[in-house]
Amino acid sequence: MLSRRNPQLNKHGELIHLLSVEGLPRDIVTHILDTASSFASVSDREVKKVPLLRGKSVFNLFFENSTRTRTTFEIAATRLSADVINLDIARSSASKGESLLDTIANLSAMAADLFVVRHSESGAPYLIAQHVAPHVHVINAGDGRHAHPTQGLLDMYTIRHYKKEFSNLTVAIVGDVLHSRVARSDIHALTTLGCAEVRVVGPKTLVPADMAQMGVRVCHTLEEGIKGCDVVIMLRLQNERMSGALLPSAQEFFKNFGLTEEKLLLARPDAIVM
Repeated sequence: MLSRRNPQLNKHGELIHLLSVEGLPRDIVTHILDTASSFASVSDREVKKVPLLRGKSVFNLFFENSTRTRTTFEIAATRLSADVINLDIARSSASKGESLLDTIANLSAMAADLFVVRHSESGAPYLIAQHVAPHVHVINAGDGRHAHPTQGLLDMYTIRHYKKEFSNLTVAIVGDVLHSRVARSDIHALTTLGCAEVRVVGPKTLVPADMAQMGVRVCHTLEEGIKGCDVVIMLRLQNERMSGALLPSAQEFFKNFGLTEEKLLLARPDAIVM
């Protein structure tokens, strides 16, 4: 049974889907990071496998193009001994007019245990999670502008590896925040983990108007945004999602918000850049 308050959790508060970092209790986020740390050494073994998902079928459903994300999910599932099926969306029935839920129903009939979903429409993984059998799980690999929880958790893993504690950190997220699902996931994860200060840095046209309501400090100059920071997260310009003249030019954007060695001196001496 799905929790009415949080569709990622069952009635006992246990994680059954990973759809967004938003709304996840701190203990679950910490447990995910701790579990990831415990598996890190698998990549250094001669035989890079553990039997945790042996006999399970993982379907990678990427309705948006991706190489790195799909490949890393495939590697992770394979190292956990799962059977991995990568659906070629361009040649699938979905490209011929089959609805999303019909696609899921057909694949579920093939004894799927987990769907990893990337979709251009915000909320698509939520829709799928509402229509799968109780034993089937859904992981959101990025939906529209909404969320990218696994990237957000990976960013937290990296920060914790280098900085250990979040309670005394100042983190700046710089660039095209408006179109970035990663930025939203990072913000929710950082606030959940008790980060001292989160700053969002970018031109007014690329920072959502409601950012301040998420408990972050909004800065419209790079110098103000990264001064004294422990972590600087740089976002790319998502030109494929832009509509209208949000920027004079990429060159102008880099002039004002591109990170150089000189500008990085404003951050703390031991700052990390991601």
